[in-house]
Amino acid sequence: MIPVPLLSLLIWLPILGGFATLAFGQRANAARWFALIVAIATLGLSLLMFTHGNFASASMQLVEQKAWIPAYDIRYHLGVDGISAALIALTTLTSMLVLISAWTSIDKRVSQYYAAFLILEGLMVGVFAALDAMLFYVFFEGMLIPMFIIIGVWGGPRRVYASVKFFLYTFLGSVFMLVGLIYLYLKGGSWQIADMYGVQLSATEQMWIFFAFLIAFAVKVPMFPVHTWLPDAHVEAPTAGSVILAAIMLKIGGYGFLRFVLPIVPDAGHEWAWLVITLSLIAVIYVGLVALVQEDMKKLIAYSSVSHMGFVTLGTFIAFGLVHSGDAHGADAARLGLQGAMVQMISHGFVSGAMFTCVGVLYDRMHSRMIKDYGGVANVMPWFAAFVVLFAMANSGLPGTSGFVGEFMVILASFQHHPLIAFGAATTLIVGAGYTLWLVKRVIWGEVGNAHVAEMEDINPREALVLGVFAAGVLILGVWPKPLTDLMEPAIANLASQIVASKL
Repeated sequence: MIPVPLLSLLIWLPILGGFATLAFGQRANAARWFALIVAIATLGLSLLMFTHGNFASASMQLVEQKAWIPAYDIRYHLGVDGISAALIALTTLTSMLVLISAWTSIDKRVSQYYAAFLILEGLMVGVFAALDAMLFYVFFEGMLIPMFIIIGVWGGPRRVYASVKFFLYTFLGSVFMLVGLIYLYLKGGSWQIADMYGVQLSATEQMWIFFAFLIAFAVKVPMFPVHTWLPDAHVEAPTAGSVILAAIMLKIGGYGFLRFVLPIVPDAGHEWAWLVITLSLIAVIYVGLVALVQEDMKKLIAYSSVSHMGFVTLGTFIAFGLVHSGDAHGADAARLGLQGAMVQMISHGFVSGAMFTCVGVLYDRMHSRMIKDYGGVANVMPWFAAFVVLFAMANSGLPGTSGFVGEFMVILASFQHHPLIAFGAATTLIVGAGYTLWLVKRVIWGEVGNAHVAEMEDINPREALVLGVFAAGVLILGVWPKPLTDLMEPAIANLASQIVASKL
């Protein structure tokens, strides 16, 4: 047993550190260094999870529980399994990297900027660690505030429009989730998420709660057709905001499906899986085609994120379609789909975060995100070009990179359900390669496009560090995914068994 409340430290250290960062005022360098030290300490604490938690078990580890609002049995209840531990580690690592990447690009309201990211980090960790439904909802809603401020204050020319659209979409979606959670509390008498798994619901009740959760988490993923807020938010957000949005915040939607929909309303999941599978395939194919015609690099990568996140929802809900009679083969196939969805979430965190960081590197030098303003960057920034090509290959699903592993697992599971679904999902390997390599061709290769490109300098050690960490994640997960899959396997197997049990 670890003698300190580790999960509480992971949540409150960055939040309190964020408020402390505000005290530095106009002392920008001091604020940067203090925030970075807090972020590094938080990352170190997150690594302690893996040495003090027994993730070979499907049960929650490092559990903390205290009364919060006793009158309604609302508790400060925290715990992690392999799924949430992996996402928390991704959160703390990415948060540290974005603080390093913004070292010189932000020169106004620096202390407030770094404070917002630290507070956001703590709230996101809280989402992944919460075992009380109301506590989950508080963290789920609370993280909207710092991201709203980040986009609205440090964003581009249309930042106010983008931040308001982002807030309204995600806030209104989560209101439906709140209604569903209140109903489950009134029905079962407990706010504990584990207790909600055992609430007896009729088919009609399951259907309404399923759609309440679907709306909330579909907006967060985001799924087609409620994805339109994402390109605007990405284009207007500062680079670090785009990285956190793509690498972490979108994963909360996928996490919500795994933590709430699968165990609480499995019958409705079986009944309506076809709808989510259809919407996921539309995202994979149609939104990928939309990415092909984009002229703004950020917008192209934003649509790419929607397309690749379609694999997360596809892998999650294909698991329902693979279990027809509670047979063991169906359980194995369902587990493969769920495992693929989780690997895709972690992989997408590295790949999308890296690609948005690359756009930020270019923007810092040229102050333009338009593809037509570049050309021949490899001639003047060879090291940067090498990183871009690696991340482009991962975004295209090249074997040996993390982008291949999760997508292949989901395609394989989909094939066991129906070959046509697998074929539709596999088209992303063609479409994704199309828009990604077309971007690389126009920006990286060829003759130097203009005098401004000719004056660009290659990446400095700070930028190389950030891109190098992302590259390491992409390659390690692509070549050796076993540690990640082993970490999540007990929790994934437990979810698959619950889907099977619901069909018995």
